[in-house]
Amino acid sequence: MTESTDSTVLEPPEVSARAQPRSLYVETYGCQMNKADSELIVGLLAREGYRVTDRVDRADVILVNTCAIRENAEQRVIGRMSELSRFKTANPGLILGLCGCMSQHLGDRIIDKAPYIDLVAGPDSYRRLPAMLRTLSTEDEPALDLTWDRAEHYLDIDPVREAGVNGWITIMRGCDKMCTFCIVPFVRGRERSTPHGEVIRQIEHLAAEGYREVTLLGQTVNKYRDGGVDFADLLSRAAEIDGIERIRFTSPHPAHFPDRLIEVMAASPKICPHTHLPLQSGASTTLSRMRRDYTPESFLDVVRRLRENIPRIALTTDIIVGFCGETEEEFEATCEMMRAVRFDSAFMFKYSPRPGTASHRRLADDVPEEVKARRLTDIIDMQKSISDARNQAYRGRTVQVLVEGRSRRDADKLFGKTDTFKTVVFPAQGEIVSNAVVPVRVNGSTPFTLFGDVVAA
Repeated sequence: MTESTDSTVLEPPEVSARAQPRSLYVETYGCQMNKADSELIVGLLAREGYRVTDRVDRADVILVNTCAIRENAEQRVIGRMSELSRFKTANPGLILGLCGCMSQHLGDRIIDKAPYIDLVAGPDSYRRLPAMLRTLSTEDEPALDLTWDRAEHYLDIDPVREAGVNGWITIMRGCDKMCTFCIVPFVRGRERSTPHGEVIRQIEHLAAEGYREVTLLGQTVNKYRDGGVDFADLLSRAAEIDGIERIRFTSPHPAHFPDRLIEVMAASPKICPHTHLPLQSGASTTLSRMRRDYTPESFLDVVRRLRENIPRIALTTDIIVGFCGETEEEFEATCEMMRAVRFDSAFMFKYSPRPGTASHRRLADDVPEEVKARRLTDIIDMQKSISDARNQAYRGRTVQVLVEGRSRRDADKLFGKTDTFKTVVFPAQGEIVSNAVVPVRVNGSTPFTLFGDVVAA
């Protein structure tokens, strides 16, 4: 899953009447899965009578939901928790809680690092948040719950979703892949799929609320299986739901793309022609050390089959440079793969060891930092050039854009996404509103954005 450093504040639905309801402020760091979990937390606490505020200084409970993928993210969040603790001066009864993957990773050690934290809850513990908060109202000791629960899917809780045009639905939790660099299996547990009936119910609920786009989430989303229903079946059933016009999913694993899945993707215009396909490295030896169960050749075969069946498909990826023992030849193999595939965009990182992972325990982090930095700069420059060329190819085309809102840089312009996940910016005009699909003729581009004008009806 891709990571975001933006915080997210969520608004609740109407809550049950209660004298002096406590106010809740939720801040989110991390990937789409973390954002979906925050929506779940708000839905859970809203039905308990909590009212969400977008003013952190007015909150009685502050919950920070977190990612644990990279160490610098942990340091950033711990720094943020320290900043938030200052509100306890004006509100001694304030409860400050840490939720999510970082909680599971650090456990009770976080209390030693940040003694001002009152509550620590892992991804399987959200259902017990109301009880933990009640306990804190009568006890001085921090409340910790890091219990693993393979049966927990939060089936009876409707998330309170962030205002927008896309609704996230978690269809899988955990991961069984055990890549040597990844902490996810240790903080989210073993892989399990949400019953398909519940997934369909949530998609229907989104459609009834007016959402036109849905994104299905899982660490290895294309491994989904509920009895006899696999991921291809689930996509087919989702595409039959009236009101939903775009279906996305993230993140699939390159080792799980049977022909039938690709055929289903190609058959429905609702399934977006965009796939995030994490490569990580283009060298077979590095992939082996990473314990990624595919080869460069099998990865290229997936790319070939996707493009043959879905010619318009956009492919994005993740790349890690400087992994343990990476030689110049192995790095060049990654560059060669990037040149061969020509991804539309990429998330690119320097390797940093995460305590608790297999690479941290068993492999030496022996690539010098300056070499990592140079390699990262090299692939960023190369990918920028590739992205620029791929976006230039859109010039002169008319694309269908799902409008998300006003541009942050220019209030006179709107922005949205194509079905290939390209961001498009265009002048606002008439009665165009968020969640509308409008035709835009592309007349300009950068490596990151397309620009155009609305095509008159």
